[in-house]
Amino acid sequence: MDTNRLEAFSDGVFAIAITLLVLEIKVPPPSTALGAELLNLWPSYLAYVVSFLVIGAIWINHHAMFKHIVRVDGMLLLLNVLHLMLIAFLPFPTAVLAEAFHRGTDEPVAAAFYGGILTVIGIFVNVMWRYAAHEYRLIDTHLTAKKVRKIRRLFLVGPIVYAIATAIALVLPWLAVLIFILLNLFYLWPRWGHKTALSRIDDPTVSSDLREND
Repeated sequence: MDTNRLEAFSDGVFAIAITLLVLEIKVPPPSTALGAELLNLWPSYLAYVVSFLVIGAIWINHHAMFKHIVRVDGMLLLLNVLHLMLIAFLPFPTAVLAEAFHRGTDEPVAAAFYGGILTVIGIFVNVMWRYAAHEYRLIDTHLTAKKVRKIRRLFLVGPIVYAIATAIALVLPWLAVLIFILLNLFYLWPRWGHKTALSRIDDPTVSSDLREND
């Protein structure tokens, strides 16, 4: 089975999830001072930007990973569905994070919850790639063994960094949020204006090192 239907379905889920993020930003009630209330919504703006970058980066790299995965089977379809389940869920921890910073309470729990979801997303990306790449089960046979091993090692960076940030969130939630932002900005940066994005893999935390030649 080729990958076309899997990618089309995945694109739809990514599009819906990234659109739902804006629904967490509520219009101020008419009886309030509009300017002040719009400024007070800054936690919602921040959570929106962070999650938009996260989902956008994963979407870009999901396509890139399927430049290497050239066919699918039932197990990969299931793994991809579970991965997309977490992507579709991400607007909820985004709303929880924004609400916690609005109230000024429970920020550590909210940031850790958000980071935990990102960690699990990273784990599923690892599982998908390892399953597809095992003995060239589903990947392009033109990939060298060296590059396959390199991608496998680099995939571990995502969940490791997110897990560390999640632990930090329990003590310093602001630092954890900053890590989420910087991590995604850093790994999105090489894609801006470069055609090499199609050779990247499915994790915003690990893709920039894959431009090396086989």
